[in-house]
Amino acid sequence: MRKNVPLDSIGLSDPFILADAKTHLYYMTGTGGLLWKSKDLRLWDGPYQVAKPNPASWMGPTPMIWAAEIHPYKGKYYYFATFTNRAIKIDTVQGSALERRASHVLVSDKPDGPFVPMQDETYLPANKSTLDGTFWIDKDGKPYLVYCHEWVQVLDGTIEKIALKPDLSGTTGASKILFRASDSPWSREKDAAGHDRPNKVTDGPYLFRTKTGRLGMIWTSWVYDVYTQGVAYSASGTLDGPWQQEKDPITPPNYGHGMLFRTFDGKLLMSIHSHKDIKGHYRRIPHLFEVDLSGDKLVVAKPYRS
Repeated sequence: MRKNVPLDSIGLSDPFILADAKTHLYYMTGTGGLLWKSKDLRLWDGPYQVAKPNPASWMGPTPMIWAAEIHPYKGKYYYFATFTNRAIKIDTVQGSALERRASHVLVSDKPDGPFVPMQDETYLPANKSTLDGTFWIDKDGKPYLVYCHEWVQVLDGTIEKIALKPDLSGTTGASKILFRASDSPWSREKDAAGHDRPNKVTDGPYLFRTKTGRLGMIWTSWVYDVYTQGVAYSASGTLDGPWQQEKDPITPPNYGHGMLFRTFDGKLLMSIHSHKDIKGHYRRIPHLFEVDLSGDKLVVAKPYRS
């Protein structure tokens, strides 16, 4: 375990920060199943191993863990994450075998875990490749799991919702597609013939409301080979949409998989990772941006300096 590590010295994909009112500490998690703690967002202690999935479950003894989030709810803390068991194949698409990968939820009485299984062994169908699950309480007061159905299986990635049980110990009912990657006007890729088309990737959904009550969702895809984040808004103000995509991305190029949180002194920030360093090597580092939700749209401002 390391102490007093500057944020820009931590390699971490999909950084999610919980500002916990009970302990007055910031908890940062993400891909890898590890946790960092900080008093000031500037210097961090960690990493701590906090996820304790059942080794006898479909996840196996050493699952890959991606895009973890920690959400407080009704006195407990819930760990929304993607688990992959590379030993189990669920499908073959265009000649490629797909490993078992799914969004799942663990629980703890404390923000730093350990996070352990609840009632249901599966939240989403075993033959469905899903990832980047997040949490939302909709206008009906009910909890939902919002996640991506991965493009490698459906070829045009989706973002979907499914209702959670009241104690979040499983899901109930059928899932519903909210939108597809191809709905995006800003994401781009080339097809086999070199023609432009919308990118196929959906990644990292996170939901928010503006001060005017408008429901929005940040999510990430690609502009050719550049990792990029955009935003969509629900015309109905609920998860059911219809979802209307903004024309342009909302963050600088090379940033994605963001989330929003409020500091202990009330400042709204976006936690997000950069994808490549200045030399073009893959090196994902957490970054913080100031954010404004005082109108009816999310506005990303300057980088935050603690």
